[in-house]
This record gives sequence, structure tokens and C-alpha cells, in this order.
Amino acid sequence: QVQLVESGGGLVQAGASLRLSCAASGRTISRVAMGWFRQAPGKEREFVAAISYSGGSTDYADSVKGRFTISRDLPKNTVYLQMNSLKPEDTAVYLCAMGRYGLESPRPRNYDYWGQGTQVIVSS
Repeated sequence: QVQLVESGGGLVQAGASLRLSCAASGRTISRVAMGWFRQAPGKEREFVAAISYSGGSTDYADSVKGRFTISRDLPKNTVYLQMNSLKPEDTAVYLCAMGRYGLESPRPRNYDYWGQGTQVIVSS
């Protein structure tokens, strides 16, 4: 049984940094792509970042390129999202997802398992 547990969210001021963690159990992250998505109130789920099964390739939404970095720790079976220079428009619930395939993808339909999410609020 696959479980994904996110942590690290919180309330910060614009310009601050946060690091989100996603601890996976039930399947090794070295075999599948992992992704981060976010959903703000009244908006659709939005792709943020993804990393391939090998860790050799990543993908980012244009809105976060240069500010966010996805990484992983295989021994801990954990994926991270380092978020720098946060903006109020980054406010959302951030969800971790485990992919169906090995290559990273911005499409939610290519992810089979989802965490419950962690709230990020960025004040201006």
C-alpha cells in the first residue's frame, strides 16, 4: 500500500523560503517519477515540478522556474521541494504525487498516488 505524507508547509512572508518534504512508503521512488502539484481555493490543480525515476531529469512550471527546486533522497525514500523567493500567488495546498511511469510529467493523470497535501500561505 503506497502512502505519501507531505510536511513543511506554513505561513511565511513574501520573499521567504520553505522546503516541503514528501515521505513515501510502499514503493521505492527510484522506480517512478515523482511530482509536486498545487491547488489554490477555487482553482484547478496545477503542476509545479517533477523528477524522473533516475533523478536525471526534472521539469518545472514556468511560474516557478528559477525559484523552486525538486530533489530526492533515496535512502529516505523522500522527495523535496525547495521553494525560494516565495510570492503571494504561490499560496496553495501543495500535493505530492507518485507517477505511473518513470519519466516526469506535468499531467495529473500520469500519477497514481497522491498525498493529502500541506498548506503554504505567503503573505504580502
